[in-house]
Amino acid sequence: MLTQNPHDIWTKFLEQIEERCSATEYANWIAPIKLVEASDEGLVLEVPNVFVQEYLLDNYKRDLLTIVPLKPNGELALSFVIAEQKRAPIPTPSPAPVAPVAPGREVKFNPAYTFDHFIEGPANQFVKSAAFGVANRPGRSYNPLFIHGGVGLGKTHLLHAIGHYIQEHHKKLRIQCITTEGFINDLVDNLRNKSMDQMKKYYRSLDVLLVDDIQFLQNRLNFEEEFCNTFESLINQNKQIIITSDKPPGQLKLSERMIARMEWGLVANVGVPDLETRVAILQHKAEQKGLRIPHKVAFLIAEHIFNNVRQLEGAINRLSAYCRMMGLDVTEEVAEKSLSELFQPSPQKRISVESILKSVSTLFEVRVSDLKGDSRTKEVAFPRQVAMYLAKELINESLIKLASYFGGKTHSTLLHAWKKVAARLEKDETLRQQIHMARRNLEN
Repeated sequence: MLTQNPHDIWTKFLEQIEERCSATEYANWIAPIKLVEASDEGLVLEVPNVFVQEYLLDNYKRDLLTIVPLKPNGELALSFVIAEQKRAPIPTPSPAPVAPVAPGREVKFNPAYTFDHFIEGPANQFVKSAAFGVANRPGRSYNPLFIHGGVGLGKTHLLHAIGHYIQEHHKKLRIQCITTEGFINDLVDNLRNKSMDQMKKYYRSLDVLLVDDIQFLQNRLNFEEEFCNTFESLINQNKQIIITSDKPPGQLKLSERMIARMEWGLVANVGVPDLETRVAILQHKAEQKGLRIPHKVAFLIAEHIFNNVRQLEGAINRLSAYCRMMGLDVTEEVAEKSLSELFQPSPQKRISVESILKSVSTLFEVRVSDLKGDSRTKEVAFPRQVAMYLAKELINESLIKLASYFGGKTHSTLLHAWKKVAARLEKDETLRQQIHMARRNLEN
């Protein structure tokens, strides 16, 4: 029997749980649970979904035994109500948004993609600072901001984080976030409906435009022209533009006009996170899901999944589900067994610019000192360009840093060399064989 006030008992139960779990775990899994009914026959709890119900029973059944009566069959006298199944309350009028959007153009950001949830490390510290600067002072610094990097490294996360921050701190600004594919589809629909003027008016009245995956605009000249016109109109009004891409502007197959526009402001790279940052990301993701992951297990996973932050999150999802369904604790053995398919083979050999210079000098019979020098003779200049091409292809470092290894050359020189060699490779079979030979020597 419940000899005390049921609500007092439930409050004490919550206080005990809060002391034993992390703040994130409590906020995500425990705080949403509400006591809706209590009697000598048992308790009725309201949960937002069945996952919260399962989490409570899986992790705190013993604690519940101290406050919940038992049925004759020995089971807890506990029942659950899913919040969505309750009768909806009578809606109350809500104030109109300060910056209304056109019908069908609601702005939606991923709730998990905020600055608070973006784990900072040496590879992304600069771009995170730039993104926060733009969010804090839209249209007045780094305009446009161009964020580029590989798949799953956090470009979209930063884009949405900027959107969240602006919505919260600059409520009067009109903001839109679109994918490049979405922009193209929008353009096609308005052409079909003969409503291009309406579309132009909408986009060019925005205060902030966030565009994801601009690389999908390549080889689409008509769409590129309309985007470029919109881009120029907003920039000329000091409106903020943020763009993401898998490549820097100079490597995109877009018009010189478009590339020049995107390079007007700040170009920032999201690099591959180092080991310590990957461990921090894993532990943060695990904490969000209420999963306690030992430090050794986090390091094991981070050492075997190293190119993609999205895969790290996938690993945590799989590990969490596996341990819950199999009733296992998180150990190194369990992690290896459940995540073996995701683990990537470790790089066979770390390739350096020095090793590239030595390989190219042997291949073309020139001295390493000449490759680092200023000689512009054909016998030296072209092998130097090949070395620069290989450096950019095989080493994940900034162009500025890579260029510095070649006697202090500029990043534009290295990029020009890369483009020249890449173009020649398409039609020069001898050069293809030479590049293949150099890469094989470096990677073996």
